[in-house]
Amino acid sequence: MKCGRMTCIVCPMGCELEVYVENDMVSSVTGNKCRRGEAYAVEECINPVRTVTTTVRVYGGSLPLLPVKSEKPISKHKIRDCVAALKQIQLHAPVKIGDIVVENVCNTGINVVACRDID
Repeated sequence: MKCGRMTCIVCPMGCELEVYVENDMVSSVTGNKCRRGEAYAVEECINPVRTVTTTVRVYGGSLPLLPVKSEKPISKHKIRDCVAALKQIQLHAPVKIGDIVVENVCNTGINVVACRDID
């Protein structure tokens, strides 16, 4: 079974990859010019991950919204739950860059941190 075509984003070459999957495992990757492209294709087909970025409400600060991001990429199938959980967060100023806004968001083992200071 073919997983599909994708453009590798690991390096500037932008190789066009074709990935084939059998029994929930990648059987072959073609089109890559380096091993990093193959590793990217395998990860993207089996367990795609993304860094979550959004904003949370802040009261009493110089700005009403605080940009936040996950410390590590989160499995793509958990992103909607994480964003929904972050939508419920309400902080009070001051907040410093790097402060943990949510520990272990949605039981992923990954923290969400502040991306800027708000006084």
